[in-house]
Amino acid sequence: MHELSIAMSIVELAEEEASRRGVQIEAVHLKLGALAGVVKDALLSCYEMACDETPLQGSRLIIEELPVIIFCTTCQAQHPLNSIQLFCCPKCGTPSDLIVQGKELEVVALEIKECAPNPA
Repeated sequence: MHELSIAMSIVELAEEEASRRGVQIEAVHLKLGALAGVVKDALLSCYEMACDETPLQGSRLIIEELPVIIFCTTCQAQHPLNSIQLFCCPKCGTPSDLIVQGKELEVVALEIKECAPNPA
């Protein structure tokens, strides 16, 4: 299950940012393309496990699922695929391998809570 290693990498990245900025992470926002090869539910479950006993424990992983969008050279336009099994323009039927969106696995934002400064 490679979702666990992905979740651990996300937690590590967020921990580093939280430590560097002196903040607490409340949520991690992720864009996940349909062709990323990651199972959303498995990643959500693994994220909870990866956060256990870390400063991110109790934080949320918010996933925005992105459809596959191709560029059709015949129509000269971008179109979402009807099925990821058939890479053809849904308007004219022209085959296309020009993927505009759908491969993403990207942390796009962190929701943070400012930590109170330590008294000197």
